[in-house]
Amino acid sequence: MIQTKQIAETPQQRVQRSFERQGLMRHLGAEVLRVIPGECVLTLPFSDKVTQQQGAFHGGAIGALADIAGGYAALTMAPLNMEVVSVEYKINFLAACQGGELCATGRVVKAGKRIIVTSVEVMHLADDGRETICAVLQQTVMPVPKTY
Repeated sequence: MIQTKQIAETPQQRVQRSFERQGLMRHLGAEVLRVIPGECVLTLPFSDKVTQQQGAFHGGAIGALADIAGGYAALTMAPLNMEVVSVEYKINFLAACQGGELCATGRVVKAGKRIIVTSVEVMHLADDGRETICAVLQQTVMPVPKTY
């Protein structure tokens, strides 16, 4: 039996490698801004791909960004041979926002063996520099074996 040596990678590299397989996030134009153990920050620029009928960021786009930011924060705490999937989340939309970009910061609240709980704050960064909190999310994530 041949043993393969696992190459050490930083949390940023681990998340970035996984993020590059996210078709939805690529389609919407999201990017990984920063990753440290227990935290992940993603950005999403305003475009016609992320709007609802009144021209503001769509709740589905906000929810997806927040879900993924929390999930990747959780991934930094999961064993290296595991991936993570969301079990549930609850989101509160606090303000409608147009233009600029969203910045979602996911943080691990508690990392257990079977579940990881995260919280996410989504800020709107307006073109004029104003910042508004537009959503908060609480999430439960479960580590699962890698399938790739």
